[in-house]
Amino acid sequence: MTMFLQSAFYVAAVIAIISTAMAITRTVAVHALLYLIVSLLAIGVVFYAMGAPLLAALEVIIYAGAIVVLFLFVVMMLNLGGEARQSERQWLSGKSWAGPIILSAILLAEVIYLIVRAQPAGGIGAMVGPREVGLALYGPYLIGVELASMLLLGAVVGASHLGRSAPGRTGAGT
Repeated sequence: MTMFLQSAFYVAAVIAIISTAMAITRTVAVHALLYLIVSLLAIGVVFYAMGAPLLAALEVIIYAGAIVVLFLFVVMMLNLGGEARQSERQWLSGKSWAGPIILSAILLAEVIYLIVRAQPAGGIGAMVGPREVGLALYGPYLIGVELASMLLLGAVVGASHLGRSAPGRTGAGT
């Protein structure tokens, strides 16, 4: 890796570590999801700096896009009532968005600079193409991919069960 790609890798890695720690330590689910999005975007930048732009795109599309939308859907499905509405009003303040915005701005500047000034060069080997990713996912890592899909299915079923109201009550599942 060139010196520039190494520094881009390390900056993105530090942002990923910070945002992951913030996602783990937040007590409000939506705040944790904001930091989780930043963490997943930073991991995408790490992949891009390592010379795997396809893997970076998959990281952003699948994880930062689809999986986080699933998490947000589960949070919305739980429908905690009036207390949740009051806390949602507090989320609209700029104070809760400051951390994710600062980390995302650093990542955005880094991505723009990576795209404009540097071509992704494989630090470990050549560029990773779609064929290699497909062969890896449906070859030696097939069991891991299937276990992850079952885990996500179990999470959806569990969230559906938690979001359902008891018979006779009005609420999220009726």
